[in-house]
Amino acid sequence: MIGYVTLGTNDLPRAAKFYDGLLALLGAKRMMETERNVAWGSSGGGGLGVCKPFDGKTATVGNGVMIALAAGSRANVDALYKKALELGGRDEGPPGPRGTSGFYAAYFRDLDGNKLSAFHVG
Repeated sequence: MIGYVTLGTNDLPRAAKFYDGLLALLGAKRMMETERNVAWGSSGGGGLGVCKPFDGKTATVGNGVMIALAAGSRANVDALYKKALELGGRDEGPPGPRGTSGFYAAYFRDLDGNKLSAFHVG
């Protein structure tokens, strides 16, 4: 249903380096790059991009907004969380089960403060 999402950044080179390292763990590669944005994707999935806001104003974090990355396994949830923190991201909740439905997730913020989750169900 969702084709791609974008997150605002005030430092495109810094954000691109963060997501190059993080999304490589999911097999995603850069699929588009301009002076204002960089986007990643992988076969069979949606894309994620970072961009300077079109209106030229400062990028800000949306309260209640979160991007969830389907990790494919608990081990990948753990690896994505660890990599995000190694790349300078901030902890928002370490990997672990959430509820009783087999949902396993970790939460972190990127270098611009955008909130992400890595998750696996099963």
